[in-house]
Amino acid sequence: MKKHLILALCLVCSISFSQNKTYNEEELSITKWIDGTLLSPINNDKPNLAIIIAGSGPTNRNGNQNFLKNNSLKKLAEQLTENGIATFRYDKRIVKQILQNNVDKDIMFDDFVSDASAVMDYFKEKDNYNKIYIIGHSQGSLVGMLSAVDKADGFVSLAGAGNNIGDVIIEQVEKTAPMLTEDTKRVVASLKEGTTTTDYPAPLSAVFNADTQPFMINWMSYNPSEVIKTLEMPILIINGTKDLQVTEKEAELLKEANDKAELVIIENMNHVLFEIEGDDLENSKSYNESFRSISPQLIKSITAFIQS
Repeated sequence: MKKHLILALCLVCSISFSQNKTYNEEELSITKWIDGTLLSPINNDKPNLAIIIAGSGPTNRNGNQNFLKNNSLKKLAEQLTENGIATFRYDKRIVKQILQNNVDKDIMFDDFVSDASAVMDYFKEKDNYNKIYIIGHSQGSLVGMLSAVDKADGFVSLAGAGNNIGDVIIEQVEKTAPMLTEDTKRVVASLKEGTTTTDYPAPLSAVFNADTQPFMINWMSYNPSEVIKTLEMPILIINGTKDLQVTEKEAELLKEANDKAELVIIENMNHVLFEIEGDDLENSKSYNESFRSISPQLIKSITAFIQS
């Protein structure tokens, strides 16, 4: 009797789950280095598609890194698809390289742009979607802008910088380690000119080590505020008031550069898309708290933008 009851309960749970499911999930390999997850809403033959591009570092499709698990991009994708928008999110190429113990030391910022463009081309060729949008988070905002030109139907900058990354780094150092500000300015000036340097203090080695400098030179060759001017498509710029990495000012710079863009500032939202009521300690801890829900206003704003 007990065995039959357990089987019956399992059957009920299975039926309930299948009734509540609003989308299908498919794993795709786009290129040698790019694997991702496609979520497609059920009963929608030709939905809009949002391609989600992750931020800096070895960030995977879910918005996580080795010791930081928040599932922010996974939650973003799932909730958008529950609202009828297909989503594709993918691991940055460095993630697969790390897993295969085959990291390319010559990797460049432009490689991330090429990857995003390849993803865009893949789905455009399928012709399964009404419109295709790009959502770029943090570093992915600039990557998304560059890959969206003449290809996407719309673009969402999510916690993306408006200043050159060199200037953003200087601002961050001014806040966290002001004694290193002048050294940072000197190194950034050298890299902006395309020249590497060994003259930097040890505390800055994580950002400016010899292996990283060519990548940084490539990244610093782009100014997001100039790139966004080239986008002739609907644009949504989103930032949170509790973002420790990218301030509201950066979003405002993007808006000033393209006055046709829509700007949304979300109260208390942080860099990993959670709404934080407490102090900076709570904010920092949330980067590794996957139990949190992402901002409801974020989902509402992006959904309305894509479905408008």
